[in-house]
Amino acid sequence: MTDEPFETELDVYRDRVSKPLFRLFGTYGLGEKWWLVLGLVTSVLAYGTVLVTPIVLGTTIDAVFTGESAYTLPLVPTAWLPTEATAQFWLSAAVVGGALLGGALLQWVRGVSMNFFAHGVMYAIRVDAYEKMQRLDMTFFDNKETGEIISILNNDAGNLEILFDNALGDSVRIGVIVLGVTVALMYTNWQLALVTLGAVPLLIGFTWWFMRVIEPRYTRQRETVGDLNTRIENGLSGIELVKTTSTEEYENERVRGVSRDVFDAQMDVLKLSYFYRPGMELVTGSVLLATFVLGGLWVFSGPPLFFSGELTTGDFVVFMLLTQRLTDPLAQSASIVDWYQNAKASGKRICGLMDVPVRIQDAPNAIALDDVDGRVEYDDVTFAYETGEGGGTSTERPVLDGVDVRVAPGETVAIVGPTGAGKSTVAKLLLRLYDVSEGAVRVDGHDVRDVRLADLRSAIGYVSQETFLFDGTVAENIRYGRFDADREAVVAAAQAAEAHGFIEGLSEGYDTRVGERGVKLSGGQRQRIAIARTVLQDPEILLLDEATSAVDTETEYLIQRSLDRLAADRTTLVIAHRLSTVKGADRIVVLDEGQVVERGTHEELLAADGLYANLWGVQAGEVESLPEEFLTRATERPANRRD
Repeated sequence: MTDEPFETELDVYRDRVSKPLFRLFGTYGLGEKWWLVLGLVTSVLAYGTVLVTPIVLGTTIDAVFTGESAYTLPLVPTAWLPTEATAQFWLSAAVVGGALLGGALLQWVRGVSMNFFAHGVMYAIRVDAYEKMQRLDMTFFDNKETGEIISILNNDAGNLEILFDNALGDSVRIGVIVLGVTVALMYTNWQLALVTLGAVPLLIGFTWWFMRVIEPRYTRQRETVGDLNTRIENGLSGIELVKTTSTEEYENERVRGVSRDVFDAQMDVLKLSYFYRPGMELVTGSVLLATFVLGGLWVFSGPPLFFSGELTTGDFVVFMLLTQRLTDPLAQSASIVDWYQNAKASGKRICGLMDVPVRIQDAPNAIALDDVDGRVEYDDVTFAYETGEGGGTSTERPVLDGVDVRVAPGETVAIVGPTGAGKSTVAKLLLRLYDVSEGAVRVDGHDVRDVRLADLRSAIGYVSQETFLFDGTVAENIRYGRFDADREAVVAAAQAAEAHGFIEGLSEGYDTRVGERGVKLSGGQRQRIAIARTVLQDPEILLLDEATSAVDTETEYLIQRSLDRLAADRTTLVIAHRLSTVKGADRIVVLDEGQVVERGTHEELLAADGLYANLWGVQAGEVESLPEEFLTRATERPANRRD
């Protein structure tokens, strides 16, 4: 085991992504554009009301309380305004109150619409990413860790939701306020406004520097979170092994190591963020102080320094209130930059996943596979697994080399051989989980690459050694793939699979929940439920991959009896390690080092006294071990070779 990362196909395509947020917005955001438009319009109006209070208060102070100027309101004709001071006061109060109430209502509409937009985008991205993941080839999953995928579907999609809701909404707020305040300040006193607005270019330059420096740190942070998810998922999935080997501390140490990587990556981000945020606040606070000092001196003793003209008390109040409205949003732009960079790193990972090519899919003019007879052919098949490093282009040494196998309709053919001979690969190629490197696999004379995948896989019932059950009821797991089957059909399938008896003995019978991966059931029980699932599918071709290798003798007998019943009158391909389970096959094909070395019936192969006879002798206890030549080859096989 190693924790050293290597470059996978996802990493390669992620690194090629440019402008991920524009791409995701164009793909998904436009579909929710009306919510966005409503959110942006109400944002402009809501944040525009923020400017009403200081402007009205400044006018009221100068006209009603100090008498320094006439009573006016922006955009309101003077003829509409009252001339009496008390009426002017109450009109100002009413305008401010109306602005506050209108702003609150507009903020509610803004919040609802922007959340509909952001969550709608997140929903679409998460669903599309999961659907894309479902279509990806098995090679992708051979080289990518589960926790990393979960991180993309969950954490990264969530980061985009934050961007499209909080960051986008706050950006509009800052834009509206900065523009509105700038206009208001310039209109009130352009000289003092230059002091207040002088910090804006400095803040923009500071932000540009911060964005360039923080981006790689956010990318690293997202990668370490994915690594942590993977490590935790692996530890929980293998909890039984951890406990039975007393390796809790070893696993704890591995999680500590990855958690430390997350901590270090997060601190790299936070240390820079906590330099940027106080810096922004210092600059904006200094602007507020400078405006207060210069404006106050101006009111008390006339224009300071090189300034000229008059600054009334009301204008000074407007400046202070508007400057305060300006400094807070500018300081909060640090959060927007954080959200943007975090979402950009997440967007690259999502776009990278979307860009990984799906190689195993229906041909442009795929053939419908109807009325399957069940003839299966492996025609000079050679196959090597892709490693996935560097984009998935390099391959291991061939697992199968020039394999020829013919299975007639209704015939049972067994594939046997030593571990690592390539037996399970034969099964995966028939299901087209992988495509052959050379040669062809055919069903009823059709190359499996030319027929519709759904038709091909629906025609094949696959029972493997590694049985998987979903966290649901027994009935739901049997019905999986035939969701419209009624209870009677489910029970009949369970009876055929020798599973009805133990299911009836469960606490809630067919409605008993089996737990994650079927953890509440024994291995033999899980296997029989998997067989019942295949019985319900009623396939034309049966593919059994070491279906009885992990159970006790009594359970093996029950499972084998149900398999024999299931295989009757079907084309059956049996991948087996226990030779006793296949001695009744019509033909047995012996693989070694990925090549067919023998074929024939059980009796013929025993008479040939070759590899099969030696394997049979070892399993039957007639010989103590395999000949030295076979043991030597087995020990020389690469550690990463897959059977």
